[in-house]
Amino acid sequence: MEVRRSKSYQSLDMSGNNMEEQPKRHSSRILKPWVLLLTCFVSVLLVFLVGTHRTPSWELLRPVGAVAGIGRKNSSSEAPNDRLLGGLLSPEFDDKSCLSRYQSMLYRKASPHAPSPHLVRKLREYEALHKKCAPNTDLYSKSIEQLKSGRSDGPMECNYVVWIPHNGLGNRVLTIVSSFLYALLNNKVLLVHIPSDFTDLVCEPFPGTSWALPSDFPVHNFLDFDTGTPQSYGNMLRDKVIDDEMLSGSSNATLPAYVYLHLPWYYDQWDKLFFCGDAQRMLRRIPWLLLKSDHYFVPSLFLLQEYEEELRQLFPERATTFHHLVWYLVHPTNAVWDYVTKYYRAHLAAADETLGIQIRVFHNFPVPFESMLRQVINCSLSEGILPAVNFQEWAAPASKTDTKVKAVLVASLFSGYAERIRDMYAKHPTTTGEVVRVHQPSHEEQQHTEQRGHNIKALAEVELLSFSDALITSAWSTFGYVAQGLGGLQPWILLRHTQSDLPCRQAMSSEPCYLMPPPFPFPSSHCSKDHGDAGEAAAATQYVRQCEDELGGIKVFD
Repeated sequence: MEVRRSKSYQSLDMSGNNMEEQPKRHSSRILKPWVLLLTCFVSVLLVFLVGTHRTPSWELLRPVGAVAGIGRKNSSSEAPNDRLLGGLLSPEFDDKSCLSRYQSMLYRKASPHAPSPHLVRKLREYEALHKKCAPNTDLYSKSIEQLKSGRSDGPMECNYVVWIPHNGLGNRVLTIVSSFLYALLNNKVLLVHIPSDFTDLVCEPFPGTSWALPSDFPVHNFLDFDTGTPQSYGNMLRDKVIDDEMLSGSSNATLPAYVYLHLPWYYDQWDKLFFCGDAQRMLRRIPWLLLKSDHYFVPSLFLLQEYEEELRQLFPERATTFHHLVWYLVHPTNAVWDYVTKYYRAHLAAADETLGIQIRVFHNFPVPFESMLRQVINCSLSEGILPAVNFQEWAAPASKTDTKVKAVLVASLFSGYAERIRDMYAKHPTTTGEVVRVHQPSHEEQQHTEQRGHNIKALAEVELLSFSDALITSAWSTFGYVAQGLGGLQPWILLRHTQSDLPCRQAMSSEPCYLMPPPFPFPSSHCSKDHGDAGEAAAATQYVRQCEDELGGIKVFD
């Protein structure tokens, strides 16, 4: 790999001497003794001054070279000083325990979106609630005893949403964020089951406590919960275990100790009734909710009148919902962050601009390699993201030190895409004179969510993609959704050939798509009448629209 030198080193020979500024050598000259004495005195003084200088603690935590602009080459004049991101992050953490929490901003483009004061206040209130109700507290133990009894008379002082992992890393991050927002809206505490393949990937997000579900959780088989689970909300509704009296909020109704919320892509018409207003009012009274999903279901929460006012205050800019919450919740552990920063410094830091390209081909919608490659290149060129190539000439070695360099980071299970793009720019010059360098951190060939090492690479590449100045992602890809949300980027989405003649289309925001939402509004026979009201539907859809990459999907927008 060619290492691009900065201007300050361009004139140094191998010994470190400046070839342009070397004085003429006169071997016959001899330095006078007083000059030697003065030189020694100055040297000793400099050593003393350097030795007594103390670097501020925050500078010690900055990535190597970040002070000189290596964190983001073009951002030395706009280096962010707001390490708490406008109050989004709590100041109560030990910096060294999770370096990425306060360092990520040094690598990403500064966000133009500040969190609302209401969101900041709610997060601090939630952190206090979580600390009070976390595992190993008296209130948690009290709630566990109630859970073991099998019945409930209503909400307790501490009530919980338990997140059950499902599918790959992108799906998991999207559903953790969705589950957290649902818990926040309902004054519940989020606990997450962390399987071995997800261990030590992300830092604890709440100060002074843990969000990990203890291994002695009394519902032992919850990882096997699925469509046929009797305790699912849909099945209990269908089988009349949950009746009209419970839905109406009658104080005489005896509620189940817990309810399983089955919300993956293959959920049925009964499961989808979770998104009814009467369901939300009843579920708020259930002490334990066990939730499994593989989709970003936040847009459907925006369609519920129950949450309209609170969401408006939390997110005045609706399309920043995921951006703020993923910045709050997801911080790679030091082991992952070390991988991220080392790769960035070695391959991306010296570039003037970085483009991220995320390519995912699904088994249920296969696209030939050449077709996908052509689509990626056409998108890059037609949108001016990458410079055009002069195929009539052969590339010459870059000689000018002020040549603009674009780094391309490719994230794909396969190496072929990066290799072909790299060859194109290595063999032929660009019409603009720019130099394009192509990098790919890994190519696993197959997805192995069950392997921790695979997930470490996946999380690291999501982070690296989020550092980009521009981003190209694949339609339907939850991996791409997370990268664009972390970076606050509006990606160019590679569209399916059956949808459009265009190679790509830029997203309206960094918000992910809810790919398979329930219908809205539900027929009044399924939900209470207020949910099916046309006026409510019209008001709600001001903030929810069709996705760019899925005709049946919805996303939040402003």
